[in-house]
Amino acid sequence: MTWSLRARALLALAVAAAVPPLFVLGVRRVGLADGTALVMAVLVMLPLLAWLAALWLAPLLRLTRALEGAVLSYRDGDFSLNLAPDGPRELKALTRLHADMGLALREQRQHLAQRELLLDTVVQNTPTALVLTGAGGKVAIANLAARQLLGDGRSLVGLDFAAVIAPLPEALRAALAGETDQLFAVTLPDGSEETFHHSTRAFRLQGQPHRLRLLRRMTRELSRAEVATWKRVIRVLSHELNNSLAPISSLAHSGAELARRGNTERLPQVLASIGERAAHLHGFLSGYASFAKLPTPRREAVEWAPFLNRLATLGEFTLEGDVPAEPGWFDAAQVEQALLNLIKNAHESGSDPGEITLRLALVGTELRIEVLDRGPGMSEAVLAQALLPFYSTKRSEPGLNGEAKGGTGLGLALTREIAEAHDGRVALSNRDGGGLRVVISLPRAR
Repeated sequence: MTWSLRARALLALAVAAAVPPLFVLGVRRVGLADGTALVMAVLVMLPLLAWLAALWLAPLLRLTRALEGAVLSYRDGDFSLNLAPDGPRELKALTRLHADMGLALREQRQHLAQRELLLDTVVQNTPTALVLTGAGGKVAIANLAARQLLGDGRSLVGLDFAAVIAPLPEALRAALAGETDQLFAVTLPDGSEETFHHSTRAFRLQGQPHRLRLLRRMTRELSRAEVATWKRVIRVLSHELNNSLAPISSLAHSGAELARRGNTERLPQVLASIGERAAHLHGFLSGYASFAKLPTPRREAVEWAPFLNRLATLGEFTLEGDVPAEPGWFDAAQVEQALLNLIKNAHESGSDPGEITLRLALVGTELRIEVLDRGPGMSEAVLAQALLPFYSTKRSEPGLNGEAKGGTGLGLALTREIAEAHDGRVALSNRDGGGLRVVISLPRAR
């Protein structure tokens, strides 16, 4: 029979309360005085009470020592210790719960160990070089790709990161020492030229500052993208040249035939058509040339009043909201060209000219310029490709002699190129109620 703690305590108290009176009565029958009987009862009861207390506390003491050992084992990472159920019912229930907790901790630790092994396998075998530095610039983690690229295969853990990158080529060393994402090319010691993308992020781990750096080789991907781009350029140029040269050849033949017959009345119209197609072809090629030869922006402080006044003379729009008090910091000619492209697209979208809006705002470390219209907007598929070069969002329309004419696919691409040259970006989204929102985000004045 298993007694509960409450029953054991009640039994001990009952014995402690019943024995002294019975002992005193027995002593009186022997004929001893009351004082003597009381002293003898106390002398007998003290050992009895000590024995009862030890008997009652023994299971608690055993469990306390066992729990202390279990806690010390847990502190050392050993979750294999189990306590045997013993003593009163309450303590047996406690030991069973303790066993369940130990089992849960063992399973959780095994699960974490498997996940850690999987994560370490992924990190070590990824082709992207990964380096994690902790406080003081010491290398905490460096995967296999990082060791091969930065340390000739040797372990980098515990080394000073500045000392590790010191013997590297200048471009690679400057990128790793910086704190910005960038794409750069470098000549490796074996003489090969490689293009890398460097990405870095700072965060706190266990209260200490850490920085993660990722280096990804981009030469193969960029080469494939470059080939695909050249193929697209050739297709676009071939298509546009054929669209212009075919009618020019046909019109020239018609003009020669009219001249041979002496019918000169239609010659001016034929020659005008040839001139129109030649001018279109010249404008097309000039547009591509300006995209390919975009110069490095010359940033300077730009006052908003004269800049917006000049822009308003080139394209109709409504300025919404207040103009920032802080001057802009960009190449005025390039940003003006980007905004003209957006305003022109807004007009060509079919939007009411009065609904074409320009907004300026300083948000954090950025200057945001928004151009909004109330045209039909764009589908999700078009939004995903609208900023790519040679992708035109304008519908082709029948032109002279039935040939198709439309956009060159460079307006938004040139705007993106200008924004990224200023370390900024361009984002497109549809507006509630119809229309398109184009946001150019540029760094604020320094």
